[in-house]
Amino acid sequence: MIIGVPKEIKNNENRVALTPAGVSEMKKHGHAVYVQATAGLGSGFSDEEYANAGAVVLATIEEVYAIAEMIIKVKEPIASEYPLIKKDQLLFTYFHFASSEPLTHAMLEKGAVCLAYETVEKADRSLPLLVPMSEVAGRMAIQQGAKYLEKPLKGRGILLGGVPGVPPAKVLVLGGGIVGTQAAKMAAGLGAQVTIMDLSLPRLRYLDDIMPANVSTEMSNHYNITKAIATADLIVGAVLIPGAKAPHLITRDMLKLMRPGTVVVDVAVDQGGCIETCTPTTHENPTFIIDDIVHYCVANMPGAVPYTSTLALTNATLPYAVQLANKGWEKACNENEELKKGLNIANGKILYKGVAEAWNLPFNEELVLANA
Repeated sequence: MIIGVPKEIKNNENRVALTPAGVSEMKKHGHAVYVQATAGLGSGFSDEEYANAGAVVLATIEEVYAIAEMIIKVKEPIASEYPLIKKDQLLFTYFHFASSEPLTHAMLEKGAVCLAYETVEKADRSLPLLVPMSEVAGRMAIQQGAKYLEKPLKGRGILLGGVPGVPPAKVLVLGGGIVGTQAAKMAAGLGAQVTIMDLSLPRLRYLDDIMPANVSTEMSNHYNITKAIATADLIVGAVLIPGAKAPHLITRDMLKLMRPGTVVVDVAVDQGGCIETCTPTTHENPTFIIDDIVHYCVANMPGAVPYTSTLALTNATLPYAVQLANKGWEKACNENEELKKGLNIANGKILYKGVAEAWNLPFNEELVLANA
């Protein structure tokens, strides 16, 4: 198969979807790999390293899309890339269709085959291609939250861990999944007083067992959230419903219950956000303020630490990419249920229920089997 790796062009996105080691692995299986010039520089990989691994380095993104049967990316295509996508071209990347109606319609119209990292799902319901970036984003949420709590950045002016004689900051984490767990661990490690909320009692029991003494668990419901936000200094939104929009746990009118300078970091913003007032921001302009509440809503948080993020992501995605290249998407998806669940759009039809429901579009469950 002919594989293309374009340079990411989303604002301040420095990750790359395939490392030189990944190129070498693809070459070992007999596939041709074309990489756009400077695609890996942000993550610390030179064009020379890609060439030495067996890739052909192409000067422009147009050349990469034109030659490739499968495009491997990190983030969803943006509007300037839509015209480059060919009918039946396989795109393997994060899509988050449920948060972007224009992207959904564009991929349907182009007739592309869209296999989304975020909905590849194992039998135990874990999301192997979302986990590494969730780990990074959860840890980064606390780094960024601690920074924006500083007064020059319009925060409350509180040190997350406090000092002897001065109490630490209070951190509220909404969601006890991968993001929430990593956020709670980081905040606790810095000495904050942490509360983590979730709907699952078994999950709360598990978290209560593994977390240090400065982390408490609480059932997630409107009453408890309303009470907790009144004293929280930093709130991390870490709720995920695979392939679907995140629910709004904090609404616009609830902001008035918070103290001025409180910081909210909505990691779920690329799935619509679990805080109603959050809209996607960029690393260039990461925050905005509504009702004296600092909102940090960067949709590609791991892009700020591209070396770590690229290695973590490609460790997880490469085995699946090799399967797709070796077998083609139809055979690979029918032989591997995990990959099949990652298939969101193909042949102009939606194959993932959460995406169809998000935009009130037809859902076509059996298309993969019909084309196998």
